[in-house]
Amino acid sequence: MVALDGGTRHPRELLGNKGHGIDAMRRQGLPVPPAFCLTTEVGLDYLAQPAATIDAIWDDVLDRMRWLEAETSRTFGRGPRPLLVSVRSGATHSMPGMMDTILDVGMNDAVERALISEGGPGFARDTRRRFTTMYERVVGQPVPADPYAQLRAGIAAVFASWDSPRALAYRAHYGLDGGGGGTAVVVQAMVFGNRGPNSGAGVFFSRNPVTGAAEPFGEWLPGGQGDDVVSGLIDVAPISALRDEQPAVYDELTDAARGLERLASDIQEIEFTVDDGKLWLLQTRAAELSAQAAVRLALQLRGEGLIDDAEALRRVTPAHVAALLQPALQPETRLAAPLLAKGLPACPGVASGTAYTDVDEALGAADRGERVVLVRDHTRPEDVLGMLAAQGIVTEVGGAASHAAVVSRELGRVAVVGCGRGAAAALAGRQITVDGYEGEVREGTLSPSAWSESDTPELRELAGIARRISPLRAHATGEHPRLDDTSDAAVRAALEAGRHDVVSANPLTVMLAAIRLTAEVAE
Repeated sequence: MVALDGGTRHPRELLGNKGHGIDAMRRQGLPVPPAFCLTTEVGLDYLAQPAATIDAIWDDVLDRMRWLEAETSRTFGRGPRPLLVSVRSGATHSMPGMMDTILDVGMNDAVERALISEGGPGFARDTRRRFTTMYERVVGQPVPADPYAQLRAGIAAVFASWDSPRALAYRAHYGLDGGGGGTAVVVQAMVFGNRGPNSGAGVFFSRNPVTGAAEPFGEWLPGGQGDDVVSGLIDVAPISALRDEQPAVYDELTDAARGLERLASDIQEIEFTVDDGKLWLLQTRAAELSAQAAVRLALQLRGEGLIDDAEALRRVTPAHVAALLQPALQPETRLAAPLLAKGLPACPGVASGTAYTDVDEALGAADRGERVVLVRDHTRPEDVLGMLAAQGIVTEVGGAASHAAVVSRELGRVAVVGCGRGAAAALAGRQITVDGYEGEVREGTLSPSAWSESDTPELRELAGIARRISPLRAHATGEHPRLDDTSDAAVRAALEAGRHDVVSANPLTVMLAAIRLTAEVAE
């Protein structure tokens, strides 16, 4: 049990991504609601012995809750100044949307009455509704009146979500640790974006995670909580809306993001809440990037002196390069096909297939060998199997920080989000092409044209750096042994065989794989 007060030096592997980020922000003196962490070690113990583990840690949980009460000058589960908390997962590896969260824990009749004096009856009623809905969905039981019973059940449910079907499918797709890493749980004091007219929630990226542009990017939802933004259930405004509405808050947010980016030497994704005009930072982490953004931003950070050549190359994977070289629609091809829907480009690329609005039907079609495009009002965490099976993803609502957008970038699936109500019904059953560069859905199966390394300035620059550093030189032609397989096993075998030169259809992916493997051995 660790208080995230900025003073802990525990590693990310123990605190999880979320806890590590909160502690780092507190260390910098940034406005972060106080929080404590039940570590990944506790999470592993819970998976082995659920009831015994909760019993063993409960006195420590109560002690840390008293610390939260002292930090906030509030009281958990009762007025006149009630403390509510969020209970959130925090794995070491980012797994966006795969595990559970419960907000506003500690709500009961007495607390609802006390909240009326803080924000009015509408605020109190809305907060109660949000909590009840989320608790019953995650825990699967009626809400107890005892706030500590809520907290205990919430902690158990979040730990248990490590082994949920969607989390298992996600880790299997990425080959993550065989399921042995476990998750931490972070308990954090609530702040309220739904309190009133000067309140709201959003997600802020220190640079654009889709295109790689060196400019702030994000989304803002007045009157909402963070779950509204990341779920994709509600259409949101661009971050410029916050700049226009509350310029001082926007400036404070951008200053904090710049500092955190320099501290981490990486692009930051920050979840934040504005509670009655006051900015609160809830978490920060390295942003999930499209392939295009990963390449551009690695080169930008190198040019700014934040990372060196070797680290820039480690930030770009062979999969990034392969995705960046995927074919794109030429203008004459794209414009000749009827436009069926227009939205926000959430993950670049081009994908064609039959539009399915039902996940089970999409899975069945994929099993039959069909190319599938999953079209939903918004994606949910349990949709991950359908997202894995699809070539592309389209949603009616949601923005660049929604579940659909974040997971699509992580999975490398072409995605267009926020196409408007009714898009799913209009597209269902049709042969469509999703253009993740333009944010369009066009009728029919369109044929894209491939690019090459020489067509892309960023890849030319990256290849030049790789040739200086890679232990394995790769060429497009020559008399050297051929190596078209860029898997770890193939590249490792070439290195172990003492090869210095190979021929590959994509030399850059071979060199990047060799650099990454060499770095892993050195570590």
